Amino acid sequence: MTAKPSAPLTVRLNPEDNVVVVRTEILAGVDLDTDGIETREHIPVGHKVATRRIGRGEPVLKYGQIIGFAAADIAPGEHVHTHNLAMQDFGRDYAIGQHRQPTDHVPEAERATFQGYRRASGRAGTRNYIGVLTTVNCSATVARQIATQMTLSGELDAYPNVDGVVALTHGTGCGMADSGDGFANLQRTVWGYARHPNFAGILLVGLGCEVNHVDFLLDAYGIERGPRFQVMNIQDVGGTRKTVEAGCGYIREMLPHAAAARREPCPVSELVVALQCGGSDAYSGITANPALGAAADLIVRHGGAAVLAETPEIYGAEHLLTRRAVSEDVAQKLISRIHWWEDYTRRNGGTLDNNPSPGNKAGGLTTILEKSLGAAAKGGTTDLVEVYRYAEQVQARGFVFMDTPGYDPASVTGQIAGGSNVVCFTTGRGSVSGYKPVPCIKIATNSAMYERISEDMDVNCGTILDGAASVEEMGEEIFRQIVAVASGAHTKSEAQGFGDYEFVPWQIGAVV
Repeated sequence: MTAKPSAPLTVRLNPEDNVVVVRTEILAGVDLDTDGIETREHIPVGHKVATRRIGRGEPVLKYGQIIGFAAADIAPGEHVHTHNLAMQDFGRDYAIGQHRQPTDHVPEAERATFQGYRRASGRAGTRNYIGVLTTVNCSATVARQIATQMTLSGELDAYPNVDGVVALTHGTGCGMADSGDGFANLQRTVWGYARHPNFAGILLVGLGCEVNHVDFLLDAYGIERGPRFQVMNIQDVGGTRKTVEAGCGYIREMLPHAAAARREPCPVSELVVALQCGGSDAYSGITANPALGAAADLIVRHGGAAVLAETPEIYGAEHLLTRRAVSEDVAQKLISRIHWWEDYTRRNGGTLDNNPSPGNKAGGLTTILEKSLGAAAKGGTTDLVEVYRYAEQVQARGFVFMDTPGYDPASVTGQIAGGSNVVCFTTGRGSVSGYKPVPCIKIATNSAMYERISEDMDVNCGTILDGAASVEEMGEEIFRQIVAVASGAHTKSEAQGFGDYEFVPWQIGAVV
């Protein structure tokens, strides 16, 4: 029998749970002192162990919620994972608005500020880029050549106040229907980036014969050409070389305007913070996600917006959000998106429980219900005030939800198109990415991973599990980091050069 350590070997998240999460790798025959049971087999770090007998078909509880059902009889001390835990349908009480409560807003005179770029639209940016956007994949190479030529020419050295010229290209824009969800998603995405306050200037490049045509986009969204917004089609300009030359000329004209921008005090109410997680593990819902939720509450209390997304990754936890909805209408918007995703995955031969990745499962997450309950914690505790379609402009202030896929690049692309000017991204396995033109703060769930790839991580929430900090304390640290990054402090992903290739509009519909 192994001697009992001074610190608990497990984490219990709710008194009603019939499983606990182990803090370290545990062999068979170890006395789990906090629950008076002995392990019957090897339990990997971050995985679950049963604390009492769970009969076949009985619910398995974590966070005080159902994460699945026993696929076989499970004895106390047994490992609970994919081999004996399965999904099945069960009813959830949406209890709309039951947990709604007034937000404790910080008095306006006491609210935090950041140093941002005030744009002509009235919105505040956190970065100062010039963007080269494309309407279609056919213009992607030309767009990249324009950005590359401007970057390598050394001309930007004369404009240190400009963060850079970035080409954001994608793989669609033609071979698609000119109406419907897929077309609307792409149009909202391109338009959302074109008007994003982190861009001081935009060059929009098309081919000329695509479905997602430049002129149609301009007409549909009332966009007008000007010193900071120019458009061109390769076919009209006269081919690749001429378009690259003309594009570089447009950017040279934009640079003095971009360089004239200066940071000035802006209220935190101008921040729209995208809440994301990727490469999750069993600690995500215990450390980093609740800490980010605490930071989101602070953003809301200071008048800003916090945007939760990834609809497949709140599946099974959506009832916790509807209970915080400010109205029946807001709750039904979320429920309708859940039903859409159930139908969408079914029509495509999948299920929502296909979402947890192999890495998620290796890290201790078994079902989408378990993953979702941890992911939803990023949304904090304030009321759900609105639900948005993919890439729709976020107008409300407070905690909101945006319907996006769980695939991180596509999800963040939608949030940025909707106006998010800071991204906070929690990870347990060690996801590395960035999302120009918006800075991305990476938040580690555990100290081991943080130390292993510290050059990519900004905040270590493993200190919560280590007992060195509370969720509330880490939430305050993340809030301070958000303000600092919004004011110009560089994140680790920016230092690593991420952000040029993570622009991924969500594609829906047939490719024809």
